[in-house]
Amino acid sequence: MFAEARLTNLIANLLALLAVLAIVVGAVVWTIRRPYFAISKIELAPAGGSTLQYVTPLNLQTALAGQVRGNFFLMDLDAARRRIESAPWVRHAIVRRVWPATLQVNIEEQQPLAYWNENQMINTWGEAFTANQGELPDELDLPQLNGPVNSERLVVQRYAEIARWFAPLGLSVREATLTPRYAWEVTLSDDVRLALGRDPAADVADPHGRSGALPFAARIERFVQAWPELTRRLGGRMIASADLRYPNGFAITLSPETSASSRSTKP
Repeated sequence: MFAEARLTNLIANLLALLAVLAIVVGAVVWTIRRPYFAISKIELAPAGGSTLQYVTPLNLQTALAGQVRGNFFLMDLDAARRRIESAPWVRHAIVRRVWPATLQVNIEEQQPLAYWNENQMINTWGEAFTANQGELPDELDLPQLNGPVNSERLVVQRYAEIARWFAPLGLSVREATLTPRYAWEVTLSDDVRLALGRDPAADVADPHGRSGALPFAARIERFVQAWPELTRRLGGRMIASADLRYPNGFAITLSPETSASSRSTKP
C-alpha cells in the first residue's frame, strides 16, 4: 500500500510538472509570436569600413519581401543572408538580430571592374554578376570584357597584365575578348585593334595541346618596345590594327590616310 501511494504521488507530481512546463512553453511561444517582435527596421553597414554606393534598405526590403518569414526570434538568419546576397550589388552579407525588432546587415558591395559579355558586369574578384548598369556613375568608364563561360578569372588576370604593359604608353584597354578558341583580341583606347594569339591557358583547355608560337607576355613586350620607334617612323599615320601572332615580329595595318593627315606629314 505504502509503495503504491508513493508511486501515485510521483506520477501526480510529474503530471503537475509537465502541466506547468506546457503552460510555460505555451506562454513563451505565445509571447515570441506577438507583433511587438516583428522585424520593423533594417540597419545597413558597409563591410571593412567602406561606403555603400548601390545598396539601400529599400533594396533589401524588396529582396526579403515574402521570401523570409519570422520575427526577431523565429527568423532564419541563414535564409535571410542567402536572399540578401541574391539582391543586385550585394556580394556578401552578414546578418544579425538587434533587440527588439531590428535586423542589422553588414554588406560587401560588388565593385564593378568591367562590363562582362552582353548584359553582366565583372567585379574586382573576377566574378560575374548582374545589376542595373544604369546605376553606375556617369563618370565611371568601364572597359568591355568578353569570354566563354567560367573564364572570368582568367580574363580579369590577362586584362590586368595587358593594361600594365600599355600604361607607360598612355594607353588603356577599351575592350578585351577571349574567343572560344582561347585567342585574344584587344582594342586599345586609341582604337588600335590587337590580335594577340592564343592564351597559354589554352594549352590546358585544348585537348590537342596546341600552343602559341611565342609566350603571351613576350608578344606584347615586343610590340610595346617597338611602339615609340614605330609611331615616330609613321610620321603621324594612325595604326588601325596589329597582328602579334608572328614568331619573329608583327604586322600592322594603317588607318586610311585622310587629306588632313596627308598635309600634316608633308615636309
